[in-house]
Amino acid sequence: MLFIGVDLGTSAVKLILADESGKVLKVVSKEYPVSFPHSGWSEQNPTDWYDKSIEGIKDLLAEADGKEVAGISFGGQMHGLVMLDANDEVIRPAILWNDGRSYKETDYLNTVIGKDKLTEYTGNIAFAGFTAPKVLWVKENEPENFAKIAKICLPKDYLAYRLSGVFSTDVSDASGTLYFDVKNRTWSKEMCEICSIDMNWLPQIFESYEKTGNLLPAVAEELGISTDCIIAAGAGDNAAAAVGMGTVGKGGCNISLGTSGTIFIANDKYGVDANNALHSFDHADGGYHLMGCMLSAASCNKWWMEEIVKDTDFKTEQAKIKELGKNKVFFLPYLMGERSPINDPDARATFVGMSMDTKREDMTQAVFEGVAFALRDSFEAAKSIGVNIERSCVCGGGAKSPLWRQIIADILNITLVQTENEEGPALGGAILAAVAAGVYPSVEDACSKIIKPAAETKPIPENVALYEKRYEEFKRLYPALKSVFAANIEKF
Repeated sequence: MLFIGVDLGTSAVKLILADESGKVLKVVSKEYPVSFPHSGWSEQNPTDWYDKSIEGIKDLLAEADGKEVAGISFGGQMHGLVMLDANDEVIRPAILWNDGRSYKETDYLNTVIGKDKLTEYTGNIAFAGFTAPKVLWVKENEPENFAKIAKICLPKDYLAYRLSGVFSTDVSDASGTLYFDVKNRTWSKEMCEICSIDMNWLPQIFESYEKTGNLLPAVAEELGISTDCIIAAGAGDNAAAAVGMGTVGKGGCNISLGTSGTIFIANDKYGVDANNALHSFDHADGGYHLMGCMLSAASCNKWWMEEIVKDTDFKTEQAKIKELGKNKVFFLPYLMGERSPINDPDARATFVGMSMDTKREDMTQAVFEGVAFALRDSFEAAKSIGVNIERSCVCGGGAKSPLWRQIIADILNITLVQTENEEGPALGGAILAAVAAGVYPSVEDACSKIIKPAAETKPIPENVALYEKRYEEFKRLYPALKSVFAANIEKF
């Protein structure tokens, strides 16, 4: 049997073809555009996701027998708002996870409804990136579009609906909407009422590893796949990446350096930290997890190299960096505002500490260090509730850089583990499909057989000591600049 894992990302859809042992046979990636109509806005056309996924699956199966494909599942960008009308047509471009326009609605939810009630109803407080504030924004600013709503779904669930005809979601992705009761794994009636969401608009809820339906006949015929091919619910990208890295069961940790950056801590029990600095979500393995998410991670380096430096030779640029822990330049990585743990859509990226002897490589290094320092902010929140992390898997495009891995290991003072296969969310989707097809009895069992560790990056003690002092300095920068950001950011 063969399985297709679909990683529906922000800049591209990545698809893998794997056999039941988890061996990846082929990888295909198809890019699509992101639109930024105004400062802080981020949108995408959902039909691009479907069209590019179909194109990608065809390429994936060009040299394989599509009839052997037994299942398809997903890892997908979270929090995006996709609205469909009564004819299942997309009403407006999807508002993405890194869109900060709903700052007023976020403030309303946190201050008027109150963080205590939000935590009681959902396990989380409001962030501008979450789906619920986006719904309120559409209601307030685009009432004509709000009146057309017949269905609301998340990005990967739109794709799954187009493939199967079953309107579904999974618990991990639903956890990031802020109208989902994480503790009880169901939609929150209270939050739906607060957000004026008709619960008939919402999809049926599944565990990530459950079958939701089968490939539609017309789609199956186009792709050359049997209608016996099942569709599994899949997971939000971070939960799927965690599955793809074997971060399941109690105590596992995964750091993802994609467009966004995350720290993902698996647990077998529901829990919320005192300050809601970390998200409390359901995990794709049937358990729970804590997650800190920064909005700009590997995208910071992409922005720096492609938009500012105008150089795509990433390897040569990094080779100029020789000493760690001694850089005088700091970088706050808030290109799109920030979520965990500061929850401030007004925050912006900033270089601090430049002088006449500052070199280009100092600024490149500062970008890497700034992302690592911001990841540590979430680690510190986890430590505050007794979570002690000594090892973590690492994945994502940024994790391919040995330099960046060493910087993160030194700043966090942990060992980073790479697995033999680094396909992340796409492999996680394929594993979830295999579990749904009955090849494995559970997600944990599948991961124990499929995921194998490879290289390790250990912290260097002298660098750890140097970065400890630098982190103490880094921590003072955002509080000092917070009022400046708030006063100077153009309101949307």
